[in-house]
This record gives sequence, structure tokens and C-alpha cells, in this order.
Amino acid sequence: MSNAAETSPELPPRRRERGGRNARREMRSHGSKGHGRPYIVRNIPTYDILSEDNLLRIEETADRILAEIGIEFRDDPAALDHWKRAGAKVDGVLVKFEPGMLREVLKTAPASFTQHARNPARSVEIGGKSVVFSPAYGSPFVMDLDKGRRYGTIEDFRNFVKLAQSSPWLHHSGGTICEPVDVPVNKRHLDMVYSHIRYSDRAFMGSVTAESRAEDSIDMARIVFGDAFVDRNCVILGNVNVNSPLVWDGTMTLSLRAYARANQAAVVVPFILGGAMGPVTNAGAIAQSLAETMAGCALTQLERPGAPVVFGNFLSSMSLRSGSPTFGTPEPAIGSMVIGQLARRLNLPLRCSGNFTTSKLPDAHAMNEGTMSMLAAVHCGANFILHSAGFLDGLLSMSYEKFVMDADFCGALHTYLDGVRIDDNQLALDAFREVGPGSHFFGCAHTMQNYETAFWDSEIADNEPFEKWEAAGSSDAAARANRRWKTTLAEYEAPPLDEAIDEALQDFMARRKAAAADAWY
Repeated sequence: MSNAAETSPELPPRRRERGGRNARREMRSHGSKGHGRPYIVRNIPTYDILSEDNLLRIEETADRILAEIGIEFRDDPAALDHWKRAGAKVDGVLVKFEPGMLREVLKTAPASFTQHARNPARSVEIGGKSVVFSPAYGSPFVMDLDKGRRYGTIEDFRNFVKLAQSSPWLHHSGGTICEPVDVPVNKRHLDMVYSHIRYSDRAFMGSVTAESRAEDSIDMARIVFGDAFVDRNCVILGNVNVNSPLVWDGTMTLSLRAYARANQAAVVVPFILGGAMGPVTNAGAIAQSLAETMAGCALTQLERPGAPVVFGNFLSSMSLRSGSPTFGTPEPAIGSMVIGQLARRLNLPLRCSGNFTTSKLPDAHAMNEGTMSMLAAVHCGANFILHSAGFLDGLLSMSYEKFVMDADFCGALHTYLDGVRIDDNQLALDAFREVGPGSHFFGCAHTMQNYETAFWDSEIADNEPFEKWEAAGSSDAAARANRRWKTTLAEYEAPPLDEAIDEALQDFMARRKAAAADAWY
């Protein structure tokens, strides 16, 4: 396995001949290592909207939910044993917690941690001021402008891994980017994890749909990194969901505990649709989310104190006329601000929000809702932002075009999160002296020194005059994104992977697949 940092490949003559703009954009986007930053370090403050008194009221409500109503832990006797030993009240599968108990258990969880990538230059920090963008997760369908909406395949899965690997604005390879329905249900996790390892050198996520599949995912990571390294360091994440309201089922807790037992990070996420799996009121849903998430995070610490864990959140709304979920709406977005405050009070890394939308096309509707939820994520202080690119159709579809459009917006957020730097060059007093009153700055020395890096440059926006845009075909953003993803896949080159590791991974997969008959449900 090669862990050497990549160097920038020499641009082919065809691209050099195109001239300045593409070359400058390449330099700005990818930098000297052939790719973008491994993650963002935010240079703007979080946006805290609730007072101390109101935060305490939410925390007290969560404590009352935990103590008076409780949470069921189904089909996992070992989890119930953990709670009994910790002092919780266990009655069958119902567990009740005294106020303050879970916060005490959570004191062993790290406030931040490194998730190591097989290329060390792409390892990410999760927690503190770091922000990590990861693709969308879990869609059964894929979509593009050429073939429309269809079930995802393993080829689609690999394509999205390649697109994520190729983007300087994403930091993480993600997990189940789409469901490859052409691979048996009980074996597709092997192909998905292998695709992340083979076609990307970024950090990635593993399976959580069964304890054995979580363990397979971790074992494949051990092949890449070595047993001893994995025991001491986080190299894989598992995204587990609460069965809201107030139920943790065994499928999730067994996987959660498998990750924690191996010292790998569980991302603990309630999925609360207001009016269905939670109350319609924002404050009530937030209190429920806090209670459910604290319980899941605390269980990782009972399994292995000090194991990394991420406080997750997925608030959403629904159409009360039809019962359909809605995404990218203002209530969950502002709710994310409060979740951010609550997570920081627990001193835990936060996963929150994403590029959410219920739009069926990569259109203005999609980008309006996605922008609403992504801005909420960056302002609430989220450290790991799943669903950063590709989310369409209420998460039922992974869109090639929206993936490109969202990744482009993630590029703008890099600059946004950098804030405003103050130094002599930025204040530009010499430029004012040179230009003076009534002239312009277009050709002055300061502009010439800074123009290549002064502004973020979108890969898909069209900033040409109307007449030039019209003469070129009058294409909209989705059409430009369509061309972009095709070009990216055509130019993709896989990062190097040690042949012995590749052979060991394929041998492991072959043995695991041969051990069981195909299952399609």
C-alpha cells in the first residue's frame, strides 16, 4: 500500500493549450498535492440562538423523557446488561435513566478524533473546528439527465466513489452512496467497502445492516491498516439510526457496539420526521433527539470507554396534508442551530444536516432547499456533514448532476468558512496609493499579485455575457453538470493500492461470499 502523498500530475498538452482559466482553477482547487484540503478548519464562529435558560429547559425535558418514559432496547440482551451494570432501571426491554446519568457516562467519549485514510494526506479530523464534507448516503435509486431514474447498481456506486475522489471540495468517500441492487443484500456490503478502498484513498464508512456486516467492514479495514493500528486508531465509521420514537432495535445496537468494541466510530443519528416519528413542534423534536442520541452515544462508552463517537442529528418535517416527508425546510434548519449548542455542551463531535431536498430534479427547488440545510449545518457547528452531495427526491435518488452541483457549492463553502483574513496584503493600502481616487484596480500591482487566488471560481457556473452564453447553446446548470460528471469519470485515475493488500481484500471477499447463499431481501 502506498501512503505517499500524491503530487500534481502534469497537465496534458490539450489542457495547457486551453489557457489561463482552467489552469488557474486547477491550481486553486487542488493545490500542490493534487487534491483539495483534507478538511476545513472553520474560521467563523458558530451561530448560537438559544439562551442558557432555554437550553436548560430542553435538557430538562430530555431528562424527563429518559427518566419518566424511557427508551426500549430491543433484541440485544447484552445492551440491557450494560445498562443494568451502569445503574439504569431496566424493565424487560424498557430502560429508564436518572437525570445526569448519561452525561456522566459520556465523559469518556473524545471531543475530537482523527479518522485515518489510507493516504495519510487525506485523513480527517472530526470535532473541534473541523468540517468534513461527505457524499449523500442510502438512496435505492440513481438518476441522471440521460437515463432518468432507475435502481442503483454497483457500477453506479463505483462511479460516485470516483466522483467523490475526484472532487477537491469533498473530504470523505462516504458510505452507502447508493444501494447496488444488482448485488445480493447479504453480500453487497463487501463490494461497497472494497469500492471505497480500491477507488478512493479517502476515509470511508462501513456497513451497519447486520452485526456480521459491520464486523466484515472492520475486518476489511484491518487488512488495509493492520490489526494493531486499527485497535489504536479510528479508520472507519458506522452510521446507525434510532428507530424513533424512543426505540433502539438490535440491528442497530449490535452494529453500534461492534464499531465501539473495535475502537471505531459510530455516528449516532435519530431520524425524526416531525408529526410522524416525533412531535410537530421543533422544541419537542429537539428534546427527543437529544434523549435518543445521548442514549446511543453512551452505549458506545459502556461497550468500550474512550471509543470515538459522533453525536448525530436528522431533524426533518413532513407535509401534514399528505403525510409525505419534506426536506430542506426552515424548521429543521433552525433546529440544527440548537442541536449544535447541545452537542457542544456535551463536548461531542457533531454530524448534522446536509444538502437536503424533496425536488425530483436538479433544479432551483433542489438548490434552494439544499442551500438552506447546508448553511444551517455550517452555522450550527457540524463537524461531519453527511449528505453533502447528490441528495435528491427526499433521499430516494442519488443524482449525478446534483452531486456535481452540490460539490461545487461545497467549494464555495470552503471560502465562506475561511472568513475574512486581516493582514497588510488583505487591507491593500498599497493598492489605494497606486490607484488613487477615480481610477480602477483592474491592472494594479496588488490585483496582479492576488488575482489567481482572490475569488472562488465555480466549475459549473456560467459567468460569460448573455450573448456568448446564448451562442454556446444556452445550457443551464444541470446540463453543465451533466457534461462535468462525464468528463470527470472519463479522466478519473484510481489512486495506487498495494497489490498484496488488494489480493488479501479480494480473497477475504471471496471467502465470505462463498460461505453463504445469495439473499435478495
